Amino acid sequence: MDHPGPRPATREQAVDTPDVFDPRVYAEGVPHERYRLLRDHRPVAWQSEPEVLGWPAGPGFWAVTRHADVVRVLRDHQTYSSHLGATQIRDPDPADLPFLRRTMLNQDPPEHGKLRRTVARAFTPARVDAFAVRVRERARTLLGAARDGAEGQAADLVRAVTDEYALLNLTDLLGVPAADRGLLLEWTVRVIGYQDPEDAPEPPRGPDGKPLNPRSPALLGEMFGYARELAAYKRAHPGDDVMTALAFAELADAELEMFFFLLTVAGNDTVRSAAPGGLLALARDPRAYAELADGRVPVDKAVEELLRVHPPVLSFRRTAAADTELAGQPVRAGDKVVVFHASANHDERVFADPGRLDLGREPNPHVSFGDGPHVCLGAHFARLQLRVLYEEWRALMPPPELAGEPRRLVSNFINGITRLPLRVSGPRR
Repeated sequence: MDHPGPRPATREQAVDTPDVFDPRVYAEGVPHERYRLLRDHRPVAWQSEPEVLGWPAGPGFWAVTRHADVVRVLRDHQTYSSHLGATQIRDPDPADLPFLRRTMLNQDPPEHGKLRRTVARAFTPARVDAFAVRVRERARTLLGAARDGAEGQAADLVRAVTDEYALLNLTDLLGVPAADRGLLLEWTVRVIGYQDPEDAPEPPRGPDGKPLNPRSPALLGEMFGYARELAAYKRAHPGDDVMTALAFAELADAELEMFFFLLTVAGNDTVRSAAPGGLLALARDPRAYAELADGRVPVDKAVEELLRVHPPVLSFRRTAAADTELAGQPVRAGDKVVVFHASANHDERVFADPGRLDLGREPNPHVSFGDGPHVCLGAHFARLQLRVLYEEWRALMPPPELAGEPRRLVSNFINGITRLPLRVSGPRR
């Protein structure tokens, strides 16, 4: 970026614009009232980026909060690029940009489409559906163990069920040996939870004393080395799994490494965030859960509504490739443009009574898995896991009821729940 970025037109606007950048805000809950104010009055609003939790200050960005504008940005890759500045709010080190652009998450068509087609051939719905029986067995085992082993009739569902559920389902699909599965969770926590001092380990720091970006090549060497070793093993011992398919896809080492990174982190954390978020929403609305438990609402529809109210990802960044205008706001080439999925999913212009958990909501055009060329490749697998988990909860467990305060991840990127104490003993109805 070769300019300091635009600034609010007036001092009054600078003072009155709600802050939706500070990751500490999200530790208290998704800031729906702040989003509503922005949607109503400043749907494309300038946000400053002060230094937070030791992470350096940035030049600022445009926050996009209305559903129609979020969809427009996500679909228009020519105007709003993933390639120019990658897809995280914080600017990466310029030296790291060529490395980050190896992953299809940080590419634009047509390059993005070529890589996406490669992984899509490995990540087919048929291969995913073949894991349905195993996914259901795992849900039953984990829920049953949480119920039977609960002390005081309550358990932390994140540690007892959802972390393991998301991780083991993904590693089965990828074909990761059982002995190595803990590594994937460790890498995911390091990359996803980096803004949260409690959730992630203390990051290494550079010569200037600032923490190093966990997505930088310096901190991903261990994961990349493992990806190469696993691919070599799959070539010698092929199986019906995604890593075998990628190992035989004639990918360069760099492409294989970045696919493994993307599938490991995004594939794990999508369900790792959505599953406890959905259970928390049901615990807070016994009426809605009763409709699900009694079969008055199809589980597939319930999954969509629970995704709407608790999207796994809060925000994604693009960079303006040219001077443009969005919702009447001039945007200059090089400006960061950040879409807020959780706000779009509560836009009153699209969703009637958006604060209400309506498990039978129809239509439900939420953007929890994105839109446009970057729509989530693993959405089918995520929906399968969530559907099975809610079905098995309904069959095995009592109505979800909070047994303590949940803890949210300190992050403006991932809508994470790090602790969820729920009652797990008692009658199922």
